[in-house]
Amino acid sequence: MRTARMLAGKSLGLLSTISALALTLGSAYAQDAAAPEPETGIRDIVVTAQKRSENLQDVPISVTAVSGESLGAAQVTTLQALQGTIPNVQIDNFANTPQTAVFTVRGIGVIEPDPYAGNTVSIVVDGIPQFFSMGALLDLYDVDRIEVLRGPQGTLFGANTTGGVVNVVTAQPTGEFGGFVKSAYGNYDRFDLSGSIEAPLVKDLLSLKVAGIHTQRKGWVTNVVDGSDLGRKNLDAVRAYLRLAPDGSDFDATLQGEYVNARNGSPIVINGSYRGEAIFEEPGVDGMYPSPCISGGQCRAPKKYYGANNSVPDISNMDTYTGGLTINYRNTPIGDLTSITGYKKFKLVEYTDQDGTPEFKNDTYRRTRGWQFSQELRSNIAVNDDIDLLIGGFYLKTHYDHIQAYRLQFAAPGLLQINLQDQDNYSISGFAQSYWQVTDRLKLQAGIRYSHEKTESTPSLETSIGNPAGSNYTGIGNTVIGAFTTGGTESWDNVGWKLGADYDLGDRRLLYASWARGFKSGGFTGRVGVPADGSEPFDPETVDTFEVGVKADFLDRRLRTNLAIFYTNYRDLQVAQIYFDSTTSTQGNRILNAGKAEIKGFELETTAVPVEGMTLRASLAYLDAKYKTFAYIDPLSGAALDLQGYRLQNAPKWNASFGANFVVPLGNGAELVTDVNYAYTSSKYYTAILDTPRSKIQPTHLVDGTITYYPAGRAWSLGLWARNLLDSRYISTVYDSPGYGGIAGYAPPRQFGGTATFNF
Repeated sequence: MRTARMLAGKSLGLLSTISALALTLGSAYAQDAAAPEPETGIRDIVVTAQKRSENLQDVPISVTAVSGESLGAAQVTTLQALQGTIPNVQIDNFANTPQTAVFTVRGIGVIEPDPYAGNTVSIVVDGIPQFFSMGALLDLYDVDRIEVLRGPQGTLFGANTTGGVVNVVTAQPTGEFGGFVKSAYGNYDRFDLSGSIEAPLVKDLLSLKVAGIHTQRKGWVTNVVDGSDLGRKNLDAVRAYLRLAPDGSDFDATLQGEYVNARNGSPIVINGSYRGEAIFEEPGVDGMYPSPCISGGQCRAPKKYYGANNSVPDISNMDTYTGGLTINYRNTPIGDLTSITGYKKFKLVEYTDQDGTPEFKNDTYRRTRGWQFSQELRSNIAVNDDIDLLIGGFYLKTHYDHIQAYRLQFAAPGLLQINLQDQDNYSISGFAQSYWQVTDRLKLQAGIRYSHEKTESTPSLETSIGNPAGSNYTGIGNTVIGAFTTGGTESWDNVGWKLGADYDLGDRRLLYASWARGFKSGGFTGRVGVPADGSEPFDPETVDTFEVGVKADFLDRRLRTNLAIFYTNYRDLQVAQIYFDSTTSTQGNRILNAGKAEIKGFELETTAVPVEGMTLRASLAYLDAKYKTFAYIDPLSGAALDLQGYRLQNAPKWNASFGANFVVPLGNGAELVTDVNYAYTSSKYYTAILDTPRSKIQPTHLVDGTITYYPAGRAWSLGLWARNLLDSRYISTVYDSPGYGGIAGYAPPRQFGGTATFNF
């Protein structure tokens, strides 16, 4: 109760501050609320953040929307390219598992690459949540928009959304003939070809649409072993829709499917070890490059990127199949019905040189297969003129099996560990969200969701000794020196909710406040080193977020300012720990439930159109994310540590951006559109509980730009684009394992090229 009173007091204090600010702004720019909406200024953006189509400025959530047009102009082909451009959102990957998405929103994010750890930020594609973070760094093509929702979204989107939701909406069929073809060429021999075509099969009834992309490039890291490039990419994807929409009917159905074929180079591990550590290699010996962390402190990226792979095939192959069926039936006796059925299956095979040196020290073969099936059924019901109700149910079933063959040549020649993971999960939930228009200006909302989840896990580990040359990944013929199987079955029940109020100040200004509770599922550790790692489940984590904000347009919609202030109480947060078990001389892995963390901050986003043809945008975000209570035993020293005040992982204190877009008329309807964007992210700690110097990522400054020519009618266009225009060199990820070494990854260098697009 004392905690609840403290939280409520902090929330009320923030609410008073933001209310005073909003009322002051409203008085300073008061206009006639009944005046017609001007045709000039900032355009409205329609989003589905609350599972219904609404104007972004009417949604009482901190949400950023990025249009498909903006993504296309900047030649963005993956979600990771948005890193640094969205307030309080980090989009990364782990160096040795680049296919795994690491999304962190407001300091809450992914802690482990393997599926057993789950997600805290849900990636939703056309209404279907993506359970697996493997493959969730989506390849973007023919996208309508991306909506990034910050804060717990458990009421409408379910478990594992304690950080937020990334809602990807692809360009759906329209029932009209049309399409486009787009090609791009850039440095590192990058070549992209994408396009779509839609053709009505039966006019005003049935339409078929097909979209696809091919993208390829060389890697930007040079292998010191043979001079080859590391990190190449080669991907093909195709997505098809069949839409049934009878003219004049309240019924429509869309069946869609996608296949993605990725044939990339193996993960790049940059050796970031110190002298004296297990995988350190002296620079210059056998062509070894200097470790970017060799100074003994914070790692620094060099001007030229070098790595090493001498022991594994250069392979990271992934095949993904997805299917979905969305049915809408409006104006039924029980409201507007929506059914969304989804299925996804994937297989990932990759090899990784884990030491990143010209010597054979250790490497892995990893194979993961997984599938998911989901079903959501919901109804939007207009109870009366003042009350709307969204009610529904959701079911999710998932399975994955995983093999990791880990050759530890540095520990003993021929030493091999084979970890098998086999896990099943299911979740079922019911939810309801209500909206009550109390007065013409005041609206209240209340939502609740009950969830039941169950996990069955049976991981195992076999350790053997074989050929000293270490050529065996199967273990066949080796001498087994240890083996065990562990795991268990556990289920959890949870009730999450959201309470909120928003007040229309008039003149397109909205003040809102909310209290949301979300949770992340519990589970079992799958990548085990000792039986105890996987025998006991880790508990769910719970988040309470209090948020107040204002969304306001001024000056005849030529200035838009959106501000959100939040306070989060984070309990039983899950933290990944890799440790050394002295009794068995084995490396172990486990998920800890830390005590509590406190997260507070704000997001400010502004857009201005001072004159026609000029759009300015800026954002500023602040994040204070620290442990409040965490009694931690250091596995290296055995010392008991109090980590109160330590910063959370992947949670930079400041994040800012500034952009400008200019539309220059060239006569006869032709236009030249230029866009430039600067993004700043302050320093952060990455995958190290103790906030060690080696785990610290330096502040980053990135500049992107585009220039595009459109003739009258925009039937075609030609463009130039550049990302990281100043060619700044940065470390993007570091895993710090004291005594063993550091595993680092480099951020992309400057990329540039040209595009040509034809619309029909």
